[in-house]
Amino acid sequence: MSFARSIPNHLRRRREKVFGDGRPQPLDREAKLRIMTRARALKQRTAKGKHYGQLTAKCLDVLEALLWSFHNARSGLCFPSLEKIAEKAKVARSTVSVAIKALEDAGLLSWVNRIVRVKDSALDLFGHWVNRWRILRTSNGYQLFDPLTARGHNSAGIRAHSSKSEIPAGNTIQDSIPSITPPALPVLDPETPLGAALLRFGQTLGAI
Repeated sequence: MSFARSIPNHLRRRREKVFGDGRPQPLDREAKLRIMTRARALKQRTAKGKHYGQLTAKCLDVLEALLWSFHNARSGLCFPSLEKIAEKAKVARSTVSVAIKALEDAGLLSWVNRIVRVKDSALDLFGHWVNRWRILRTSNGYQLFDPLTARGHNSAGIRAHSSKSEIPAGNTIQDSIPSITPPALPVLDPETPLGAALLRFGQTLGAI
């Protein structure tokens, strides 16, 4: 089990909620072949009694479907639904989820939650029709990593491009909440009737 997966859920960083197409990563045929070669190496048995290593044959099926059926080599776009991946890889939907986690732990891919804003109409408390925006989650956006150009390596020898930071530096396609500086407290003047009364009140409450 990797260190990241051993952390309790409430302590893990949340995945990014990204509008649009995620983080496209263009890959040519040679890059895709390198990824598959690395994945096959990680499938090799590493311990006695095991028929596979860090990755299983199902993981390779899922990776192959992402690379050759859904990933656009020129634009880098890759955002199929889990159902589509399962259909192409000929595995169950639950198997796709497990495989994607294993492939990410191996440093071969990462993903973000793609969301869209939808405008619709609804009745307010006074019975008036108003427009409102809803945020809906769509399919995941996948980014696959070429072992040759990856910078830095994890335990598997591949760059660990984590996308789990909620607000990473330099990301301009994601909403963030600006910090708000609290207003300075007013200075009370004891020479004025109001100021003197407020000071006495504060002393009575023990706040001053």
